[in-house]
Amino acid sequence: MTLADASVQRFLATKQIALLATVRAGGAPLAMPMWFLHDAATLTMISEEGTKKVHHLRRDPRVCVVVESGEDAAHIRGVTVLGRAEFLTDGPGRRALAERFHEKYPSLAGLWGGRAMPSNRVMFRIVPERVKSWGLA
Repeated sequence: MTLADASVQRFLATKQIALLATVRAGGAPLAMPMWFLHDAATLTMISEEGTKKVHHLRRDPRVCVVVESGEDAAHIRGVTVLGRAEFLTDGPGRRALAERFHEKYPSLAGLWGGRAMPSNRVMFRIVPERVKSWGLA
């Protein structure tokens, strides 16, 4: 299974929040909710420089991302992505992704004070090494 699978793409297109787990120095996970973009090859996220998660990613890029839904065992479904984070440098590609974030999350401009990504933000993509899903049609 890959992110490109049609059932995975359809499911991710309906979700606003993913749970990102990074690796602390001692090996314990740190998980937090994140806004995300997806395409057939990667997930993309933005965070503030200086946060624990960014510090962890710079030290150890291994991550686990979970996107799920369901109210009970009979209806639970989701996607898990194990992979590595790669930071994106400024350029046309990153600016295009920032525009996609604005399209998906309209309140972002208010948080940023405009459409330009603030200098204290970093953008990273998750390159999958393994993708697993459950309950998807």
